[in-house]
Order: sequence, then C-alpha cells, then structure tokens
Amino acid sequence: MSESAGLPIDWRPGCSLAVLQKRAWMLARIRSYFERQRVMEVETPTLCHTIGTDPNLDFFSTELKFEGSSDDQILYLQTSPEYSMKRLLAAGSGSIYQICKAYRNGEFGRWHNPEFTILEWYRVGYDLDLLIEDINRLLGQALGLSRPGQESERISYRQAFIRHCGFDPLSAGIAEFINYCEQVGDLSALALCGNDRRLWQEYLFGLRVQPHLGKTGLCFVTNYPANQCAMARIRADDPRFADRIEVFYGGVELANGFGELNCEQEQRKRFQRDLKIRAETGKTLPPIDERFLAALAAGFPDCSGVAVGLDRLLMLLMNLSSLDEVLTFSLPRA
Repeated sequence: MSESAGLPIDWRPGCSLAVLQKRAWMLARIRSYFERQRVMEVETPTLCHTIGTDPNLDFFSTELKFEGSSDDQILYLQTSPEYSMKRLLAAGSGSIYQICKAYRNGEFGRWHNPEFTILEWYRVGYDLDLLIEDINRLLGQALGLSRPGQESERISYRQAFIRHCGFDPLSAGIAEFINYCEQVGDLSALALCGNDRRLWQEYLFGLRVQPHLGKTGLCFVTNYPANQCAMARIRADDPRFADRIEVFYGGVELANGFGELNCEQEQRKRFQRDLKIRAETGKTLPPIDERFLAALAAGFPDCSGVAVGLDRLLMLLMNLSSLDEVLTFSLPRA
C-alpha cells in the first residue's frame, strides 16, 4: 500500500494468481484449437474512424489531433472487431479468428465492464448447424463446459419463450405482453417497452427466459424473430425468423452468432434504421461505415460467425460471481 492525500492506494492486482493462470490456460487452449482447425489468427484496429450503429450500444470516442492543423478527427473505440474482420473476409482471408479488447460505454456491473476481452471468429462455408458444432467443440470439449458424453441443448426462441412465459411471442398482441407482466407483478415493463413488440420480446426473454437456459450444459437458442436480426440474414425458407443463435450456460448469455448478412443494400437499410432509432432516443449518431459496405458490395463470402465474451467465460469456468474477480485491474466503482 502507498498513500496519496493521506489515503491508502491499493496497487495490487484485483484477481488471484489462480485466475491469471486459468486465463493463460484458456487463451492457449483457444489458440491451440484454431491452429488445429487451420483458422488464421488476425489483428485489427480497436481505434477507427467509424463505429457500429446498434441503438442498444453506447461507445467511447476521442479526437485525433494533427500538429499545426485544426482539422481534428473523431475516432471511436470499437464495440467489436466485426466490421474490420469482415473486410478481411471480403479480401479473401478465409476463416479467421481474433482475440482482442472491445469497449462499450455505460456497461458496468456484475456481468459487464466497459473494457472487455472478446473472441470472435468466422467460418467460411459454414451454416449455423456447422457453427454450433464448432462452438460445442471449443467451449464444450476444449474448454470443459460440457462433461464427456454430455449433449448440448438446442431450442428455438419461440419454444423457450412459450415454455417459460406461457405464450407465443410471435403471434401475441401487445395486450398479451402487458397482461403477462401484470400477472407476474412487473409494473415497470409498460413504461420501458410501450407499443414496441421487439422491446417486449427482448425484455421478457432476458428477464423471464434466459435465467432458465443452460442449467445442465450449453444451450443453443435458434430461430430468433426477424425483428432481432442484427447482422444476420433473414431465413430464406421462413422470413419470420433470422439466421441467428445465442449460446447460454448457467442462465448466462455467453455467445451470439449469425449466418452473416452479405447484402450491401439490406445492410445499409439496417444502418439507416438504427440511426433513426438512435435519433429518436437522443443518442449520438455515428457515421455509417462506408468501407465495410463497400466490402460487402465487392463480394462477401458465405459464412457464419460468432462472438464470445472471454471475461464472462472465465467467470463461468472458475465458478466466480463477478467480472471484477477475473479482471487483472478492475475500474473503481463510483
């Protein structure tokens, strides 16, 4: 301990030596897995001229100053390496993965930290079934989230919602969502969700469905509603659904994967829709990433991809209760 202004300063790491060793083991296992699979590791910038438009995410920005010039540029810390990695895919990289830092403003709590470590990978020529097998091999077998012989669970978004809330989220009217929340005593939901079906679905899924998922092993939720497509394709055989999966373990969201959208025009429409929502909610409007859209237009390969929060994964591997316990140096809480 040293002192500043008469107060003791704790300079020591916030996590134990055992956590540091387990993190090193985890990273080595991940790299060994992808080396055996012949998936190339890449590195892309975390500080860029553009950022994603997702209305659910806030970001950090800074100014790039040029000596002797007043033409400062705004740069953004990336919320994920997705856009840059997809530019590499369009350039012919083949299947790739990356382990890096990502940043999301306002995310602070038991399961969130503004700076976090992310694993993201893309498999060229893979559909979601093959991607699920890939995730099972890495998270379940190589990293030990599944016992030998244990099968992971697959359930559709609709089935999971009906099982734990008792009604169909695709066909129900807003009145049915409101009635359910009144029955369970959730009086704040109406003010949060209003008349937006997507918000009702996301709110109830996160609060009432997710805690029950993955209690005995990895759980893959498939066939998300098309209004929650994010960067995923809409399914050609049933446009009510997106080509999207999420992975849960012990009631915790661990990974988010897509059959990746490769249409520049559709992606531009989604960016514009996101910016409209951001404007309506008073959020900052970042510039659209034209380089990423140009990469899609140039010819983006058919592929699937997934992102995993590694700090959260480490928590689960060590059966710990807070991200602060696995971060080498955590940010001070206000």
